[in-house]
Amino acid sequence: MGPTGMRWNLMGAARLVIGGVILLPVAALAADEGGGVTVIPDWSVSIQIINYLFLIFALNLLLYRPIRRVLKERRDKTQGMEQSIQSADQSVLEKEAAFAKAIKDARARGLKEKEAMIQEAAAEERRLIEGINAKAQADLEEMRRKIQADAERARHSLQQDIGAFAEQITQKILGRAV
Repeated sequence: MGPTGMRWNLMGAARLVIGGVILLPVAALAADEGGGVTVIPDWSVSIQIINYLFLIFALNLLLYRPIRRVLKERRDKTQGMEQSIQSADQSVLEKEAAFAKAIKDARARGLKEKEAMIQEAAAEERRLIEGINAKAQADLEEMRRKIQADAERARHSLQQDIGAFAEQITQKILGRAV
C-alpha cells in the first residue's frame, strides 16, 4: 500500500502545481486585456491548496487505503479459492485415474478367474465324459457277454433239436416221411 499511496500523493501534488502554473498566467492575461473578471490570488488560494492537500491525505487515510485493503483481501481470498479449486480438480483427476485403474485391474482379475473357471469346467467335463465312457464300455461288455451267453444257450438248445429239425425239413421237401 505504500507505493500506491505515495504515488497518489505525488499525483495530487503534481496536479496542484500544474493547476497553479496554468491558472496564474491565465488570470494575469485576463487582467491585462481589460475584459472579463479579474481574479487576484490572495490568502484564500493558500487555504484551498492546504485544504486540497488535507483532503488528499484524509481521503487516502480514511477511504482509499481501506478500500484497497478490502480489494486486496478479496483478491487474496479469490486466489486462495482458485488454488483450492485447482487442487480439488487435480485431486478429482487423480481419483478418477485411480478408479479407472482399479476397474481395469478388477476386469483383468475377473477375466483370469473366468479363464480358470472355464479350464476347471473343461477338466471336470473331460473327467465326467471319461467316467461315462468307461461305464458305457463296461455296460457294453456286460451286454456283449449276456448276448454271447444267450447265443451260446440258444445254440446249445438248437444243437439238441437239430436232428428233429432236419427230419422235419426233409419230410417237407420230399413230401413223405423218412
